[in-house]
Amino acid sequence: MSLPVSMTVIEMREPGGPDVLQSGARPLPVLKDHEILVKVSAAGVNGPDLVQRRGHYPPPKGASDLLGLEVSGEVVAVGATQNFWAVGDKICGLTNGGGYAEYVAIDAAHCLPIPDGISLMDAAGLPETYFTVWSNVFFNHKIPETGNFLVHGGAGGIGSTAIQLGTAMGLSVYTTAADAESCAYCESLGAHRAINFKEEDFVDILREAGGADIILDIIGGDYIARNIKAARHDARMIQLAFNAGSRVEIDLMPVMLKRLSFTGSTLRSRPDQFKADVAADLKAVVWPLFGSDASRLRATTFTSFPLADAGKAHALMESASQHGKILLTI
Repeated sequence: MSLPVSMTVIEMREPGGPDVLQSGARPLPVLKDHEILVKVSAAGVNGPDLVQRRGHYPPPKGASDLLGLEVSGEVVAVGATQNFWAVGDKICGLTNGGGYAEYVAIDAAHCLPIPDGISLMDAAGLPETYFTVWSNVFFNHKIPETGNFLVHGGAGGIGSTAIQLGTAMGLSVYTTAADAESCAYCESLGAHRAINFKEEDFVDILREAGGADIILDIIGGDYIARNIKAARHDARMIQLAFNAGSRVEIDLMPVMLKRLSFTGSTLRSRPDQFKADVAADLKAVVWPLFGSDASRLRATTFTSFPLADAGKAHALMESASQHGKILLTI
């Protein structure tokens, strides 16, 4: 297959608002032995992209400085030592950056086939949230056979995935959202109870239900102390972001008395082998749950923009008015 010398990319010439994202041109990535080169069909827009654009989330050493942590597309070249994929295969994959481009090099072990019933475009919105939720909540963790799973921000990308995975794994999912429409969307994904946080107190609701066994939070701020109140004994609290701030003052006594575990992580900086292990587990356990059956896992694409309109996609995500994932198409 004849490949071009250069490609269109979205560059960020300086940190700032959505308007700093501009089209540019760069040489195709130089492929390493363990990588595959993918002609991108679509790229997912995620919270870390917005944080990096503002100048607060630098890429790891050796990673592309371009935004974009997940893509779908066609394999157009393969590294010398990888044995996962062949030219012509259709994949979705987790990148360390570089997804906002016509071509991207990805560790072959961090890619997955397109799930049954999912289009090539929609598959671009799967890797980042599925790797994140699965690795933090389920991978190598003991999950109660029947338990309560509290997911904050249920209408977003992480929340939409967490609701579906929690329901599929037999948990009763409680989630918070900003309005009636968002609550209805969350319940359509399988949430047992969607809580309009502007009108109801999730602490009271979870306490009445016996407490949360697992809490997945992207809010932070005063939600941290409230999560502690909503947690059942021996619960796990997982922090993935701090949209309301990371500096808080809390009483730690209930953490000790309830024997709570409070963890957090960023996926991008995890070792390559860890991501490969998560990818293998997703392929074995989660990917078979996709399909045409309405009760199975599904993609949650809200809308898409052409790559050149990446700034508009970021502005929409910052408005927090979307349900599910926003994609860039190429």
